[in-house]
Amino acid sequence: MDENNEELDNIVILNDEEGNEVKFEFLDLIELDDEEYVVLLPVTDEGEEEEGEVVILKVEDNDDEDSDEESYVSIEDEDTLNKVFEIFKEKFKDDFDFVD
Repeated sequence: MDENNEELDNIVILNDEEGNEVKFEFLDLIELDDEEYVVLLPVTDEGEEEEGEVVILKVEDNDDEDSDEESYVSIEDEDTLNKVFEIFKEKFKDDFDFVD
């Protein structure tokens, strides 16, 4: 079995505001106050993880009942962002070096 397939399973491709495709590695799904949030790490075109900040987006189900697709939307509330990030840091404190 090809080991590259395992890495590609965690890759999420999203479109930015200008319609450009941006690749992220899916790190975690976190539930907070009956909402779900994804934690993503930007990936370069070479498939390497970028050093730096993770991206946290809220998961929203599309209104179309026939579609299983989800949408990821940015989070405006700074408190919510911080709470999700603290949960993520606690879960992965042994896997990542976090810098405040």
